[in-house]
Amino acid sequence: MTVEKHYFIDTNVLLDDPGALFKLRNGNENNVYIPYHVLLELNKFKKDPRLGHIVAKVIKNLTENPDQFQVLKANGVAKSLSSLVDNYILEEIEGSGVDNPILVTNDKILQLQAGLSGITSESYKDSSPFKSVAEHFTGFVSDETDIQPNAFMWNGKGKPIFYPSEGARVIDYQNRIWNVVPRTVYQNLALELMIHSDIHVVSVQSDAGYGKSFLALATALYLTQQKKTHDKIYVVKPMIEIGQRLGYLPGKVEEKMEPYIRYIADLITKLHKLRPANRIFAEADESPLKFDPKRFELLPLTYIRGMNIENAVVIIDEMQNMSRPECRALLSRMGEGVKCICLGDIHQVDHPYLNSENNGLNWVVSKFMGSKIYGHMVLKGDKSRGPITDLVIKSGL
Repeated sequence: MTVEKHYFIDTNVLLDDPGALFKLRNGNENNVYIPYHVLLELNKFKKDPRLGHIVAKVIKNLTENPDQFQVLKANGVAKSLSSLVDNYILEEIEGSGVDNPILVTNDKILQLQAGLSGITSESYKDSSPFKSVAEHFTGFVSDETDIQPNAFMWNGKGKPIFYPSEGARVIDYQNRIWNVVPRTVYQNLALELMIHSDIHVVSVQSDAGYGKSFLALATALYLTQQKKTHDKIYVVKPMIEIGQRLGYLPGKVEEKMEPYIRYIADLITKLHKLRPANRIFAEADESPLKFDPKRFELLPLTYIRGMNIENAVVIIDEMQNMSRPECRALLSRMGEGVKCICLGDIHQVDHPYLNSENNGLNWVVSKFMGSKIYGHMVLKGDKSRGPITDLVIKSGL
């Protein structure tokens, strides 16, 4: 016979997994309690730009499922939050009158404190960092019941199976685009999505250093210069400025953008060395910042309104710094014959009013997932742009 358990959830567990409430309750098998000071901590974190969206999910679960848990009443008047908040939580558990309470927390110090008070504690076993849709949907599905257009699934031999509109096939070959050889299987599959003629929108999520921009630019050169299926390349970038605003800097648009897109010019120079891309340069001038505007154009997001883009490869870089309205305004500019490649890292949101869930890249994945003309890939692996970047990623700096 299953023994009913009484779980008291700490704040860090709810922030780690907003669904912990239901997992611990396990149907109606166990009872779940929320200490009042946990609610106060959630209230403190709701305006935090990195945690606010997670707190919102927690609060949504609590408000929509009041019968799934009980909130402990504060003993007397609730104390203000301070370094002693853990003591208040323990006091509330002790004063609850519940037999054999179990405190669920990933705070090792609080576990020790609970033990001194005679309260049983345990870590949240299903603990895993919260993931936005752009991270959670990696481009892979776990089994055939989850298959959706343009997704991948590993077969029994460790090879990825691709599910485009024309039918499933195993990707047992390596793409070589503009003489770029992918360094990981995930880069290879990202290229597979980018060059597929029936996939018009591709999004790529990864930490810095995994080659998102390099792969996208290689694909753009391949489609415009080699296959000639598209006429022009646009690189669009939201400008999150520090200090002087773009409009007050001297010179033309290209000169104003130079500080923001220097890395694009460096990547083009690198690709030009792998395979000549003379036609994108102005008057055969191979200077990285002198492009032929008929074939290659770098644009700030603010210059997009009113445009109609056709027969072009559009690379939207750092899409995590775009709001949902900006994302909608930009993508609605896309006409016939457009290949749109959306790049971003939801861990590097610089916009003061956006976060890892509320940003352009995550909105694209959330709304486009399942469409026959859309594909998504999360790049990962042991190797990034170099040993220092590898160390940054591995160490979690």
